[in-house]
Amino acid sequence: MPKLIRDRDGEGYYGSRVEAWDRVERKLVGHEPMVGFCLLVGTISAGMFSSRDWWRTTEITEIISEDDEKIRFKTVSGSTYTFIK
Repeated sequence: MPKLIRDRDGEGYYGSRVEAWDRVERKLVGHEPMVGFCLLVGTISAGMFSSRDWWRTTEITEIISEDDEKIRFKTVSGSTYTFIK
């Protein structure tokens, strides 16, 4: 199952819902991290046993590294994330 982890503190979320969003035009543009867009990872339906259903980053500014298993990237807020496919 896909997982998003903020490198500095290990916070993040996991789930089958993975969406890259254009916040200006409010539309879905893809299903993995992309420069210029936010990444949302979470559940497709509302979580029954959790205080949240998803985690969304600010806009991605840079893809640091990418391989078959994970993508590391930086965001506008200065955070670095690891997305595990």
